[in-house]
Amino acid sequence: MTTPATRAEALHLTGERTVPGIAEENYWFRRHEAAYQKLLPLCEGKTVLEAGCGEGYGAGLIATVAERVLALDYDVPTTEHVARRYPGIGVARANLVFLPLRDASVDVVANFQVIEHLWDQAAFLAECRRVLSPGGRLIVTTPNRLTFTPGSDTPLNPFHTRELAPSELDELLRDAGFEVETLHGLHHGEGVAKLDAKYGGSIIDAQLDVVMGQLPGQATWPAELLADVEAIQAADFAIHGEDLDASLDLVAVAVRRCGNE
Repeated sequence: MTTPATRAEALHLTGERTVPGIAEENYWFRRHEAAYQKLLPLCEGKTVLEAGCGEGYGAGLIATVAERVLALDYDVPTTEHVARRYPGIGVARANLVFLPLRDASVDVVANFQVIEHLWDQAAFLAECRRVLSPGGRLIVTTPNRLTFTPGSDTPLNPFHTRELAPSELDELLRDAGFEVETLHGLHHGEGVAKLDAKYGGSIIDAQLDVVMGQLPGQATWPAELLADVEAIQAADFAIHGEDLDASLDLVAVAVRRCGNE
């Protein structure tokens, strides 16, 4: 894992962007990695656009199976970092509501943990439909509003503009001209469920108790908790279609409908 002295080499920690190789971030990194691994077969041999690539680890993983990957992000230091760390990936800075691609030019658009940050989600989805070839797939993962910000339509996370419940994501995709192929949820698997039990019902709350009120990267972690978080693997999460409202993240695969439907 990355030491505190070398964190700046990865990317500035904001408390929101997930960065691999940092023990304190490992729960969130593995939670996101689990979705990438589950959906990787959809990218095999395809031309893939990752819209909102963050640190770039996901685009790097996709590039192991895809024919070509283009990664976009709005933040200049982020795109510079991705270009340095993942040289086999095409990288560009872009506003996601104005994608710098030709019509019908990609097979897959991957949008992992990004749509909740966008002010105009409908405009972004319209752009996704435009750049996808007929029958192309849009992959979206996003926090489930029902469990991430329960009881409120206003996100508690200051980086989020609008979070979505399962039915809201389904409607948003269909209204944008997509057929929802699958809508699943990510849950704690057996490994993380054991940590939930160990830490009074929620390993998430145990981590939040440590970092809330602290600057990113500055909190002092109990050694046992940090060791438990660092040991989490992507396989410790489960993605399936059962009990969707109780899921932590939503995982949707949508197909671009043909014509002007």
